[in-house]
Amino acid sequence: MSQVLDTPPPLQAPADDDLAALAARHGLSVSGARPTLPEYVRQLWARRHFITAFATAKLTAQYSQAKLGQVWQVMTPLLNAAVYYFIFGVLLGTKKGVPDYIPFLVTGVFVWTFTQSSIQVGTRAISGNLGLVRALHFPRAALPISFCIQQLQQLLFSMAALVVILLGFGLPVTPGWLLVIPTLVLQFLFNAGMAMIMARMGAKTPDIAQLMPFVLRTWMYVSGVMWSISKLTNKDHLPHIVTVVLESNPAAVYIDLMRYALIKSFHAKQLPPHVWATATGWALLAGVGGFIYFWKAEEKYGRG
Repeated sequence: MSQVLDTPPPLQAPADDDLAALAARHGLSVSGARPTLPEYVRQLWARRHFITAFATAKLTAQYSQAKLGQVWQVMTPLLNAAVYYFIFGVLLGTKKGVPDYIPFLVTGVFVWTFTQSSIQVGTRAISGNLGLVRALHFPRAALPISFCIQQLQQLLFSMAALVVILLGFGLPVTPGWLLVIPTLVLQFLFNAGMAMIMARMGAKTPDIAQLMPFVLRTWMYVSGVMWSISKLTNKDHLPHIVTVVLESNPAAVYIDLMRYALIKSFHAKQLPPHVWATATGWALLAGVGGFIYFWKAEEKYGRG
């Protein structure tokens, strides 16, 4: 009986509210907690030099083992364009009725490759760099953004070859070439947003990276890379909804804007209605929406 009376009551764990109050009183915070959106933007801006340096280093190392080195940055899309020209331009006859078809095709391939590669590397931005994510504390959005900058740098190398092709086919340099700058800015915002969306999805479900090549290949075929969308949509047999979808396709919008800027025979009437508003809308929707979507899972990356 005395042992029962002398037994101390069981200890009770402090409530969560008490622990939170105790932590706040001593200036403690949750490890890896997601910062506010404005603070997250400030952290990214503070690491802008790391983001650009990381992108440049990845680009330099990409072909470091190849004998031709950085030449492959230009050769790869050019070889793809040659294959597409033979299959679609020659065998399927899509070049008929399309003036300056080779510059038309090469421009489409280069611009499409920028979007395709940005989304592909974005899908693996987190899942393929878990060692870096777990070892260092930094805004995780720096990774997909850095990979998109890498792809932009690669596109700029390719654009030098594109200029040579345009001049070689007798296309003049015009003031319209300046439209390349806003087009690339809008496309970069769109690509970065898509890369961040896919980075979050790929971090949770790595198998998405295996599916993306099939999705992107299908997207390419409906984006007017090898054929003229305006030529197809001018026909009456297409349902109106199909015409709207084809003309509003963001990849096709950026490709057409680039063709309009660089190729004199590509006229404004070949552009979809309200093309600049559509291009800006896609850039803001994907860029801002993708950034917020990625930020909402900031504390989850690299865990589990």
